[in-house]
Amino acid sequence: MVKRRPVGPRSLAARAAVARAMDVDLRRSLSAGAIETVLLVVPDAHSRFAAVELDHRFVEEEVLGGGYGLCGYVFAWDVHRDTLSTVDPSGPLGRYVTKFGDVRMHPDAATAVPLSADGRTWALVCDVEWPDGEPVEASPRQALTAQLSQLELAGLIPSIGIEHEFVLLDGDGKPLTSHGGDYALGGTERLQPVLRDVRAALANAELGAESARAECHPGQYEIVLRHRDALAACDDVLLQQWIVRTAVAEHGVTASYLAAPAAGQGSSGHVHLSLSRLDGKQASAACGTVLSPLFGQFLAGVLRDARALTPIWAPTWNSYVRLRTAPFSPRVLRWGIDDRTASVRVAGSGASLRLEFRFPGADAQPHLVVAALLAAGRAGIEEKLPLPAADQVLGSLAATPWEALQAFTGNGRGAELLGEEVAAQQVALLEAEIDAGCSAVTDWQRTRGALRS
Repeated sequence: MVKRRPVGPRSLAARAAVARAMDVDLRRSLSAGAIETVLLVVPDAHSRFAAVELDHRFVEEEVLGGGYGLCGYVFAWDVHRDTLSTVDPSGPLGRYVTKFGDVRMHPDAATAVPLSADGRTWALVCDVEWPDGEPVEASPRQALTAQLSQLELAGLIPSIGIEHEFVLLDGDGKPLTSHGGDYALGGTERLQPVLRDVRAALANAELGAESARAECHPGQYEIVLRHRDALAACDDVLLQQWIVRTAVAEHGVTASYLAAPAAGQGSSGHVHLSLSRLDGKQASAACGTVLSPLFGQFLAGVLRDARALTPIWAPTWNSYVRLRTAPFSPRVLRWGIDDRTASVRVAGSGASLRLEFRFPGADAQPHLVVAALLAAGRAGIEEKLPLPAADQVLGSLAATPWEALQAFTGNGRGAELLGEEVAAQQVALLEAEIDAGCSAVTDWQRTRGALRS
């Protein structure tokens, strides 16, 4: 029952219709025993999945219709899976961390993907809701769904493509190549046995890869999925990350999605975005590389709010190392036509015209990144913001995590765009990151301390 991911924009209603059709196929496969094990997975705020493994009979008989429980604290935990210590029990996230009750996972059949070559193990990405049916607003997937619903009310749907870079490390934590190999074929021989299994696993999953190539830093590689609806793009890039990590582990190799693998190096999570109207007509280009007035307003909105949303693009201490690796991880806010040194690049032309947002790192949570882009862009459309001139400098992203925290909370813009629960979650996460960073003693500190003696 493998269903290849469709290319291009898709409304929430069209997506739901596909899910209903796939639910029938899924039940048939489960009933026949063709699928033995199902993994229910839910994206958390750390760009990873919370997961539970279930038997196929139980999934068919109870879970597809009634869902399955998941402790709600997964949306208010730190990277160690401990409850965020800075969460105010009386605040927006209080119910996630006080009684540690369940939310309900409901599988989205449109996300079904095989994880094993024999087709006996499948994964399903889930939506989550409270026991009374209320959506879990702090869920990254729900945050994105809410923004898609609002955009559709304006008659628009996005198409999203995500480029994920990662570094392949050996058992000693060293890159598999000692040099960069941007667009290279020769010099990547040591990567090939690992990549052969990655290709096979991704082909089995039929996620719809567009391209794969060596990148510019040691051991770095990039896999790009074809553009698709926003939920599928974000779900699939996390599924791809999981599949890649699992495949390379068979070789004793680690796939690192650290934003800055080393000083002066960066791994990105660039997002390509275009807009269509509900009737399927593109809404991005006026002609050639000229943005439509509506798309120009969308871009103006993102540029205006990009600094305030820095914690979304750069969620970790390491993210801010990447933002110093100019010119290809640009912190200065400006847009340009086919300019990879600009923070927003206009790529393609005519029907293929799109915006490439270059500020998110590989460590950024994709659902939240796209949700933030849509929220800021929609605000630009609603306010009919004028598009600044190409190459005009419009400020910069925050340079440090504490500067980002101030930008996010200073005028309440984060909560206004993303809602109180997501905003409270991001504040608590960044506060935890700052506290952990300031509590750590590193080799860098030891070296500088020795120089003072």
